[in-house]
Amino acid sequence: MHVVQIYKDYPPVTGGIEHHLALLAEGLVARGHQVTVLVSAPGLRSRSYEERGVRIIAVGRLATVASTPLSPGLPQQLARLRPDLIHLHHPYPPGDLAILLAGRRIPFVVTYHSDIIRQRRLKLVVAPLVRRTLRTAASIVVGSPAYMHSSPWVAPIATHCRVVPYGLPLERFGQADQRLVAALQARYPGPLVLFVGRLRYYKGAEVLVRAMAEVPGQAIFVGADATVRRADLIDLARQIGVAERVHFVGAQDDEHLRAFYHAATVFVLPSLERSESFGLVQVEAQAAGLPIVCTELGTGTSYVTKHGTTGIVVPPGDAQALARALRLLLTNPALAQAYGNAGRLRAASEFSLVTMLDRIETIYAEAIRR
Repeated sequence: MHVVQIYKDYPPVTGGIEHHLALLAEGLVARGHQVTVLVSAPGLRSRSYEERGVRIIAVGRLATVASTPLSPGLPQQLARLRPDLIHLHHPYPPGDLAILLAGRRIPFVVTYHSDIIRQRRLKLVVAPLVRRTLRTAASIVVGSPAYMHSSPWVAPIATHCRVVPYGLPLERFGQADQRLVAALQARYPGPLVLFVGRLRYYKGAEVLVRAMAEVPGQAIFVGADATVRRADLIDLARQIGVAERVHFVGAQDDEHLRAFYHAATVFVLPSLERSESFGLVQVEAQAAGLPIVCTELGTGTSYVTKHGTTGIVVPPGDAQALARALRLLLTNPALAQAYGNAGRLRAASEFSLVTMLDRIETIYAEAIRR
């Protein structure tokens, strides 16, 4: 089967959707499918290349509006490919337009990763186009039941949706270099709270900094600056007297990231907005056997982390509630271990890459039969 995946970016551009797209594309290639990924190039010039068996066509970018790259050649390029099936990753309105203008009735599915949150004007402009795409797709894939029922875009057409949780190669996170783990635990003694993610506005990093005023041990922030700067968070930590126990280590390579997971005592995802549609880092933490504290956003965060089973779910933006949950786990090792063990089992049953690929292949087959 020849499948064309459409989104705005592809690794090495970093992001949750980009990471998922690469895992999906490479996983399908490993199962014998032909996969082409259509994305927007960083500049005016188009180019085509292959990476790990996946053909990537980066179409020249004319401009970027409301964080959306515009590549006018996308519809024409899609029409030339003549795939068996198209898989569009939302939100990316130019992809919706490309399907509409491609000129051939090719079956397509949509993975609905997230609502359009901040770009309100863009949302108003593209609403008719997006609704048409969702209405005519063979299937709409969502990452969790919670997101399907809480999104104003897909909740009215929930019967047209299929829940496929995001999957990871869990074996990558199940073990780590013990020498690195020991070195980290020596450098950051005591219980260790871990945050992983780029410092975006919706991640709630500042809430965790404030919570550490009432939490013992150390907090480690792994991730590069984005819309929030480390310098500002460091200033906040100084103001509330926790600077010596709050550490920002920037982005890490895979080997060191695994070591941080295995050195930690508890993992925390303190996100504030629906932009956090799933929280895939929670699955990485589960694979490493960590208990988790996350926030209730009405999205997939509290689907991955089951309150009272694999971790604790607290209200977003509530530093005191976050601190209470962290203290409970840090001062009750048996409870933390029980949650961590349950999380590892949940990850194996629901969030493996193999399981995700099996489910996606079934949806593809159904779309083509229809």
